[in-house]
Amino acid sequence: MTLDGQLLGYWEREAARLEALASATSFAWQRRRLLRKAEAARARAATSRQREAARGTESGSVET
Repeated sequence: MTLDGQLLGYWEREAARLEALASATSFAWQRRRLLRKAEAARARAATSRQREAARGTESGSVET
């Protein structure tokens, strides 16, 4: 697995974690901030996904 493949998984998990926190918070300003952070994490995941696609590997495949 490449570094971009690992980063892709990390940023997707981080975005999901931030969204879960946002749904549990009681203040709107905290929710908005966490959702913005989740959006930024998804953007970083998209960058890694593009690099993986350019490399010609799939995100879950293991290189031999």
